Amino acid sequence: MQENNGKFAVITGASSGIGYELARVFGKNGYDLLVTSEDDGLQKAVAELQDLGVNVQSVQADLAEYDGVEQLWEAIKSSGRSVDAIAINAGVGVGGKFAETDLDAELNLIQLNVTSTVHLAKRVVKDMVARGSGRILFTSSIAGAMPAPLEAVYGASKAFVLSFSRSLRHELKDAGISVTALQPGPTDTNFFHRAGMDDTEVGSEGKYTNDPAEVAQQGYDALMNNEDHIYASSMKTKMQGELGRFVPESVKAELHRKQAEPKSAKG
Repeated sequence: MQENNGKFAVITGASSGIGYELARVFGKNGYDLLVTSEDDGLQKAVAELQDLGVNVQSVQADLAEYDGVEQLWEAIKSSGRSVDAIAINAGVGVGGKFAETDLDAELNLIQLNVTSTVHLAKRVVKDMVARGSGRILFTSSIAGAMPAPLEAVYGASKAFVLSFSRSLRHELKDAGISVTALQPGPTDTNFFHRAGMDDTEVGSEGKYTNDPAEVAQQGYDALMNNEDHIYASSMKTKMQGELGRFVPESVKAELHRKQAEPKSAKG
């Protein structure tokens, strides 16, 4: 183990995918880590992260539950460390027509993607403001910048995260705290499988556009450079994000629908 160098980062949704890669990037840059996820893969991730030579703590908790966020917050306080950086990354998706998707699954999505984001940020930001320093990385999505038919609740949740991130950035700009929104495109993770979107263009092909390790590195760099947001990671995603500012909403909605529509429905 390296000696405690004072840098401490918290990463949510860190058992796999972008969250795991974010934890690796922070660890490689000398941050001690507190990582959390709800699933049993967390312990395997912790074992691998410890190979980076930094101190790694973990909390297995369901952040879709109020008590899960409080459990994480208690662990942060019990560490005796100030949070130098936090990546609020945990999230889920639900694919399909809104009239047919499961209500409980979408309410759980809102609890995790939206409510827990506000809850955890509220706890952490107060301490950062009192200390006059800190960095916050919110994982939004390129889907948060456009209509997202067949992922309506997910897209809306990520639009909330993007707006929330930018609002906090403005509020905290003179408080010594940097806030950045990470907006990945479709990424090669387990996200689409969990969202029930294996039989879609984006779930079976489009996700290979972006490497989670590259997404995480670009998100980390943007945070350290105090950027407002970053479209990550491929050139295709960056172009989609930038060009999206000039494309009519109806066109963006149709493009998203075609990517998220089950292949079996296309005939």
